[in-house]
Amino acid sequence: MPRRRSPRLSTGEMEILSMLWEHGPVTLSEAHAAMEQKIGYTTVQTRLNRLVDKSLVSRNSERPAKYEAAIAEHEVTAGHLDSLLERIGDVQVVPLIAHLVSRQKLTADEIGELEALIADARSADSGSKRTVARKKKGMQR
Repeated sequence: MPRRRSPRLSTGEMEILSMLWEHGPVTLSEAHAAMEQKIGYTTVQTRLNRLVDKSLVSRNSERPAKYEAAIAEHEVTAGHLDSLLERIGDVQVVPLIAHLVSRQKLTADEIGELEALIADARSADSGSKRTVARKKKGMQR
């Protein structure tokens, strides 16, 4: 399945999506009340409608209509990170992660997630080494 290109989002659109990811389906008035940064009712409405036009938010046909994020948070985050990596070019992984880890305190859950990623990387690496070894063995026969 082709990966959907991550959209370019304004800060205001990201605030709306973050609120939807946190609260789930909401009406326009519920969305306005849930916004951490207090902005005008019509501004919330405009941002929601723009996100609907971009197919990033869905609006049902009930009255009042409910709005719901149509894109997962990880899809947006991954797209922003991909864009950042494209801008900064060829970066070595270890210094990048060391810099990020040194900038904030990690929770036990985050450390566990990082350990799981490292274990997965080790497993994938040893799997590819076995594949290469098998191919070499087959070539010698």
